Amino acid sequence: MTNHQHCKQLALGFLPGLLALFLGVSVQAQQRETLDKIIAIVDEGVVLQSEFDLRLEEIQLQSQQSGRPLPPMSELQEQIIEALVVENLQMQLADRMGIRFDDDTVNRVFETLAQASNMEFDAYIAELQANDRYLSTREQVRKELALRELQRGVVNRRINITNQEIENFLNSEAGKIAIAPDYLVDQILIPVAASDPPQVVLAKEQFANELYAELAAGADFVTLRQQAMENASNNPPLGFPVSGGDLGWRKAGQLPTLFADIVPAMEYREVHEPIRSPNGWHILQLADVQGDANRLVQQTHIRQIQITPNEIRTDEQARELINDLHTRITEGGEDFAQLARQFSDDSNSVVAGGDMGWINEGASGRVFENQMNTLEPGEVSQPFLSDFGWHIIEVLDRRMQDLSREYRRRQAENVLRGRKFDVELENWLIEIREQAYVKVLL
Repeated sequence: MTNHQHCKQLALGFLPGLLALFLGVSVQAQQRETLDKIIAIVDEGVVLQSEFDLRLEEIQLQSQQSGRPLPPMSELQEQIIEALVVENLQMQLADRMGIRFDDDTVNRVFETLAQASNMEFDAYIAELQANDRYLSTREQVRKELALRELQRGVVNRRINITNQEIENFLNSEAGKIAIAPDYLVDQILIPVAASDPPQVVLAKEQFANELYAELAAGADFVTLRQQAMENASNNPPLGFPVSGGDLGWRKAGQLPTLFADIVPAMEYREVHEPIRSPNGWHILQLADVQGDANRLVQQTHIRQIQITPNEIRTDEQARELINDLHTRITEGGEDFAQLARQFSDDSNSVVAGGDMGWINEGASGRVFENQMNTLEPGEVSQPFLSDFGWHIIEVLDRRMQDLSREYRRRQAENVLRGRKFDVELENWLIEIREQAYVKVLL
């Protein structure tokens, strides 16, 4: 493995190490004295001895936990410095590009770290503060987020996926497997034993049908299963023993043979009538599905007039203008498209008379979509305010559109991009390292 590969692993992999490093280890770098030493000059930045010490202790901890031996210290030192140099170069680029994450985003990462440590958020924060590691951990998380965002933006721009690559992947066996949906199936099982007499088998079938009827009437699947299990344990006359639970995320080919043809035809949250197997009666619910290629999407054809406050138009003046235009359309009978060309501030639609084309459900902002969904074709909205200014919209038409092919192509492109990402990241890291001025002072 090359130094650059080591550097990439270290740069990308140390966020999980925060869990152990900042909760279970006393980090000397956090207790350093005021004096610190520069160990490398990197273009306009520097690498400090304290950064090296912190990274070394983290790697040593990870080695102890995994049981994997470390290379000799001289080699490890070279790898760590190289990783810190490349990381420093990336942070300089991130700063120049204005990549920085706010406190709310950092707090969401802390919530994830707390959950992974089986701790409440407040207890996790208190632990960090008690060990004087709260601020340094926040900064480390912020840095990791900036690195990921920089790499995602820069590297994805270097990756080109051709239409032919997408078609070849979709037609390949690997492609069909990769983009096949994943199903989360939940079940209620009423076991039937080989020794059960016919009347008991019939009674269990009736019991399964009774549970299914309750589910069809709107009962919650998990709650009903729990009630049935409790009744069987505490009040035997009220039911038969019941078991079940979700089967985990599986593709259709990984489901039990009995379910493999049934589940893909089910709708989200649909409950299937009882199915008999050698083990008993199964009641299935499709609890969730990911990657479903059946994409019937509602689309709305709209046009708009947008009036945005600016240096020469106050908020009040923008509101007065949009109200005047609304009156001219709805009461004066003036042409919407003509007024849009004359007054609208939306540069993307002004030439087309405000025509925004077909908008997919969920593709516009919440305020905009709420207004759009209340209108019938031919209706004009009242003036409303969004983050972009004041709007009047008219719904021209509405339809259901099958976007299955587009969705599959997007899935395929994401898979192919993911395959190329690591190689292109490695190439980019090598490039910025070779172009940089670096002087190691150790």
